[in-house]
Amino acid sequence: MIALIVAIWPRDDGAGPGTDASPTASGARATDAQVDDTQLAQARTEAALAPCPTTDLPIGQDSVLAGISAPCLADGRSYDVGAGTAGKPLLVNMWAVWCLPCRRELPELATYAERAGDQVTVLTVHAQEGAKNPYLALKFLTETGVHLPVVMDTDAKIAAALGAPRVFPSTILVRPDGTVAKVLPQVFENPDQIADAVQQYLGVRT
Repeated sequence: MIALIVAIWPRDDGAGPGTDASPTASGARATDAQVDDTQLAQARTEAALAPCPTTDLPIGQDSVLAGISAPCLADGRSYDVGAGTAGKPLLVNMWAVWCLPCRRELPELATYAERAGDQVTVLTVHAQEGAKNPYLALKFLTETGVHLPVVMDTDAKIAAALGAPRVFPSTILVRPDGTVAKVLPQVFENPDQIADAVQQYLGVRT
């Protein structure tokens, strides 16, 4: 997987270390090259991602995610992020395929999501850089064995609405009314650390 990303990573002629072509924690660029529909469908099957969440609850009038839609990686369809996560405590994790700490953190987040159950909605969001290539994201998640719901932030509207920094991974905790409780640009090493943050900033014991 790493070799595949390196092999097709976008390059500018003459680019070297320190130029915009070099991936960094705050500005990596992933290829927009696409595979055919058959390969993409097979990758979706292998990844077996959970569908993007729905709560059937009203959106808070101050929700920062109201009216924002993005592709759900599980099926490729447009997903209303504000409506789908409304009315419940929400944990949003911003990640990317080129982020090595994300590879370590996502399995811990998956374990936490199982522990939290329906008390906290856990939604992962792939950063804009690389979000137009769902195939690489699906292969990455298949390799890590993570089946969490994923939204592809193709136009960076989710990150902007949440005030997410260009540091990956980052976790944003959102209150049931859709307002941001805390932005945490850090790597969680285990589910207990995540649970502690959720309890501290959202008041939910998980």
